[in-house]
Amino acid sequence: MNKGSSKSTRPAGESKAEGQKAPSPKAKSAIENQHPETKQRSTTTRQPPAATHHAPTPKPMEVHHHPQLEHKPKPWKEYLLEGFMIFIAVMMGFIAENVREDITNNEHVRQLTAQLVRDLRADTLQLSKMLDFETQIAKRNDTLFTLLQQPFQKADIKKIEQLVANSHGLWPFHSSMGAIGAIKNELHLKQFSNSMIIGYIASYERHVDLMHTVQDITLIYQRTYLDPFLTQHFTPANLEAAFNKPSALNDQARNLTQADLTQLAADMVLIRINTNELIKDNEQVKVDAVSLLKYVETQYHPE
Repeated sequence: MNKGSSKSTRPAGESKAEGQKAPSPKAKSAIENQHPETKQRSTTTRQPPAATHHAPTPKPMEVHHHPQLEHKPKPWKEYLLEGFMIFIAVMMGFIAENVREDITNNEHVRQLTAQLVRDLRADTLQLSKMLDFETQIAKRNDTLFTLLQQPFQKADIKKIEQLVANSHGLWPFHSSMGAIGAIKNELHLKQFSNSMIIGYIASYERHVDLMHTVQDITLIYQRTYLDPFLTQHFTPANLEAAFNKPSALNDQARNLTQADLTQLAADMVLIRINTNELIKDNEQVKVDAVSLLKYVETQYHPE
């Protein structure tokens, strides 16, 4: 059969590719040898690589290079101006701090002096009432001393008993030292350190202490001289009436003699001296309180 007859035996419609036979093994090997990347790609497709863990590769550090700036020398006037501006800023801060501190201190001083004014007004009112009370006691002491000079037969026992009970009295003075104590703790403030307030306070406190001493002596005299006479020579009814209901007093007495009246007269000499001293101290304390009050109102104008 010739070549023409062989071509005519291929079925009609069959393409050339479909009728082409698969290459032989030797031909396939030769093709792969000519194209090795094809073989590698085929092998990679068929067998995926095993998973492996690798440490991350450190990134190289970035090095920043500062540009070399050229500093041209400034004129001396610019340096002088900068220094002057810094000086002005520091001075303004210092002045502002001083102003703030002065405002705070002034308000604190105003509060303390306002409280001191209220305390001194309360003290002067208390001292005025005490002075009236002590003056009445002093008058009764004088009257009692005069009655005790009379003979026992002419003595007005009822009147003597009433005066003895009336002399048995004391009004202790308790000054308001709260503001004074606070001011003494703040004497470093220039509003106080540059003033005379500490001198006024010292004088006031000194006379208050002296008056307290005399008040203590008054209490001792009452316990030593008047209380024994009351308990030894008053009847229980008269002793109760003398302090609670004077109108119920009578002239009854217990174990009372001329010697007892004479001894009481001698005791009244000391009591009168002490009472008069207490009045003087009261007056002096009141003078100090008024002087301090006027100075504070004039110097600080707290209200």
